[in-house]
Amino acid sequence: MGKITILIVEDEAAIQQLVSYNLIKAGFHVTCADTGEEALACLLREDIDCVLLDLMLPGMGGLEVCEKIRDKGRRSGRHVPIIMLTAKGEEEDVVAGFDYGADDYITKPFSTKWKPLPYG
Repeated sequence: MGKITILIVEDEAAIQQLVSYNLIKAGFHVTCADTGEEALACLLREDIDCVLLDLMLPGMGGLEVCEKIRDKGRRSGRHVPIIMLTAKGEEEDVVAGFDYGADDYITKPFSTKWKPLPYG
């Protein structure tokens, strides 16, 4: 079995690099997208196991991206976990994230001092 592939959808380069670095260091394969449109194209090209999704993206917003991923998953029968990773931490934002299909919701700022669960 190959490495788990995580798609990071984040338009802020510093955050994208910080998250990527830590996930690669933890043994994951990482792919990045700067926009929602780029993320959806990536999902068509690559076998993605999990998506870390910012809400505030240029062009198509994160909620719309989440909804499109969920619609595709319902048609294909494949559920790709989506974790919102965003500065929007108000209760209505969190509820909206889950209503659109997010599996979890992490607000910025966040800590990179964590240990991933062992897989396999």
